[in-house]
Amino acid sequence: MTRRERVKNAIEHRESDRCPHNVELTGEAMKNFCAFAGIKKEDFPLFAENHIDKLSFNGGSETAPGYFQDEFSVIWNRTGIDKDIGVIEKYLLEDAGLSSLVMPELNAEEIGEKSRAFLAKPSDAFKLAKIGMLLFERAWSLRGMERLLIDMYEEEAFVETLFEKITDYNLGIINEALKYDFDGFYFGDDYGQQQGMIMGPLLWRKFIKPCLAKTFEPIKKKGLPIMLHSCGNIEQILPDLIEIGLDVYQTVQPEVYDLQKLKKTYGSSLSFYGAVSTQKALVFAKPEELKTIIKKTKETLNIKGGYICAPTHQVQADVKPENIQAMIEAFSEPLIKF
Repeated sequence: MTRRERVKNAIEHRESDRCPHNVELTGEAMKNFCAFAGIKKEDFPLFAENHIDKLSFNGGSETAPGYFQDEFSVIWNRTGIDKDIGVIEKYLLEDAGLSSLVMPELNAEEIGEKSRAFLAKPSDAFKLAKIGMLLFERAWSLRGMERLLIDMYEEEAFVETLFEKITDYNLGIINEALKYDFDGFYFGDDYGQQQGMIMGPLLWRKFIKPCLAKTFEPIKKKGLPIMLHSCGNIEQILPDLIEIGLDVYQTVQPEVYDLQKLKKTYGSSLSFYGAVSTQKALVFAKPEELKTIIKKTKETLNIKGGYICAPTHQVQADVKPENIQAMIEAFSEPLIKF
C-alpha cells in the first residue's frame, strides 16, 4: 500500500495496513536531529517516512539577516528565540481603513511553475497545496490581534472588507492551483487557545465562517479533501467546519481535548491529524513512555480509520532528538486491528 493510499483511506475513514503519519520540525529541531541521526536535512522526509508533502503558496524573502518580508510586505523579526516565524516589526494598518493596504499581485505563471515542479517529483506521498495564515492570521498580521478583535465590535464594515479582500486573493491562488493534480488542500489559520476560542464562536460565525465557506467551495466542487490547521480548542465550531466541507482537522491538542469524546462525537464526519503533544509528551516523556502514549493515541483515534499520526505542531528544539526518533519508530509500527 502506498503512502498516498494510506492518507486517502484515513480521510475516507477506512483502515490501512499502517496508520499514515507526518513529522515536521522547526529549523533548530531539524538541525539538532540531523546531527543526532547523521542525515542531511533534505533526507529527513524520507527518513521519517512522511506520508504528506505540502507545497506552500505563501511568499516572501529575507531582507536582512534575521528579517523576513512576506508577500503582504509584513516584516517578521527572526533574530530572537523564534527563528521560524518571528515577531512582527510593525503593523501596516494603523487605523481601521484600507487606503494603505497593498494587496500582492497574483502570479499565475509562478504558481504553475511551482505546481508542475512539485507534482513531478517522484514520490508516492499525498501531495497538498498549502496556504498558511489563511484569513484571521493574515488580518491580524496586518492590523494587530488586539486591534482586530476590537474592530470586530467597533469597525464591522472594515473587518468584513478586509476579510473579503484576503479571501479573494486566496481564491485566486486556489483557482490557479486547481488546474493541477494536487491530492488536496491544506490551510493554516489559528482560532483557538488553551481554554476556548480567541474571538469566540459568535464572531467567528459572523466574520470568518462565510469567508471559509467561499474559500472551500471551488475545492469541494472538484471533489478534493480539505485539511485545516488551528491550534487550541475550537470544539465549538467543529460542526460549522463540517457543515462547510472540512475533511481533516489538525492539530488536535490532547491538552485541550478529550480524545475519546472527540472521536465519538465527530469521528464519523472528520478525520484527525496530530494529537501527539509538542507541549507535554514530546518534551517530558521518556522514549519508551512516549511510544506507549502514541500507541494509545492510535487506539483511540484510528478506530475505523480517520487518523493521521503527527505531532500537534512543528516539533521545536526543546524536544530531544531521542524522542523524535522514538516518535518516528512508533508511527511506523504496523496497525493493530480492532
